[in-house]
Amino acid sequence: MKIVIAALLSDPFLRELRAEFPNVTFEEAPTPAVQKHHIRDADVFLGWPSREVFQAAERLRWVHCPGTGIDPIASVPELISSNVVLTNARGPHANPMADHVFWMILAFAHRDRELWEDQRAHRWVPRKYDGRMMELSGQTMGILALGDIGMAVARRAHGFGMAVYALDIRSIPTPPFVQEVWGPERLDELLTLSDWFVVTAPLTAKTKGLIDRRRIEYAKPGAHLIVISRGGIVDEDALIDALRSGRIAGAGLDAMACEPLPPDSPLWDMDNVILTPHSSALTPEMWEGRRQIFKENLRRFLANEPFLYVCDKQAGF
Repeated sequence: MKIVIAALLSDPFLRELRAEFPNVTFEEAPTPAVQKHHIRDADVFLGWPSREVFQAAERLRWVHCPGTGIDPIASVPELISSNVVLTNARGPHANPMADHVFWMILAFAHRDRELWEDQRAHRWVPRKYDGRMMELSGQTMGILALGDIGMAVARRAHGFGMAVYALDIRSIPTPPFVQEVWGPERLDELLTLSDWFVVTAPLTAKTKGLIDRRRIEYAKPGAHLIVISRGGIVDEDALIDALRSGRIAGAGLDAMACEPLPPDSPLWDMDNVILTPHSSALTPEMWEGRRQIFKENLRRFLANEPFLYVCDKQAGF
């Protein structure tokens, strides 16, 4: 049994795996060239194999994505059409990402940037903020996709007294902390009623470019947009125009269509934009959770038991 390790692991965890699974050969492969060499006779690949790397495999049975989004892997057509099982590490990312969403929301609602500037300048000007703070209770949040991240965001929004509506391609029961869960045909309606619109969807063929210029025009005037899952779902040029015009009051962006964000992007310098470098989930707890998911799935693989978190390769999540 041979496993190619291309991502996720720390040295202590690799030692832990080797001690717990002594009959398994673990090959570290940090570069595509090394991955291509080792994947030929490997049974398992941990990471995001490129098309060239995957095509070199001769007996691969399982690919484990050490994150949640499988869009880089789903772009490999040979993998999608193969019998190779694809799993991911959904779950541990959801709480820190939802926390990050609410940090962004509260930063907008309570003028975080201005308050920090006043603190650094030793300014005490309460009248500056009179009537400019925003209560979240009674406002409406729309969530695009009610997966793990969307659920975690919805729970927090409910706790703040917000009315939460969500959209999902699946037919799922409405949780007690959500008003209604709608199908994708009601996206325009969701945009029109949302004071805060949060993108928690995976990037798939169906979601790429979904929030285009026409749909941004449907947004409630003065709404805020938060993108926490993947870039490429929101048309960033159209978003910039809406931010400049004031139709969108502010945007919190942790994921961009092009990463790193190009240095000449106007988004860097816009006062009504909060940018973070795709870092919302990066807590020690998240990394440990992902490691334990892989270890449990490896145990199941060796015991011929059903995997956790098998992905739908055709759907892209």
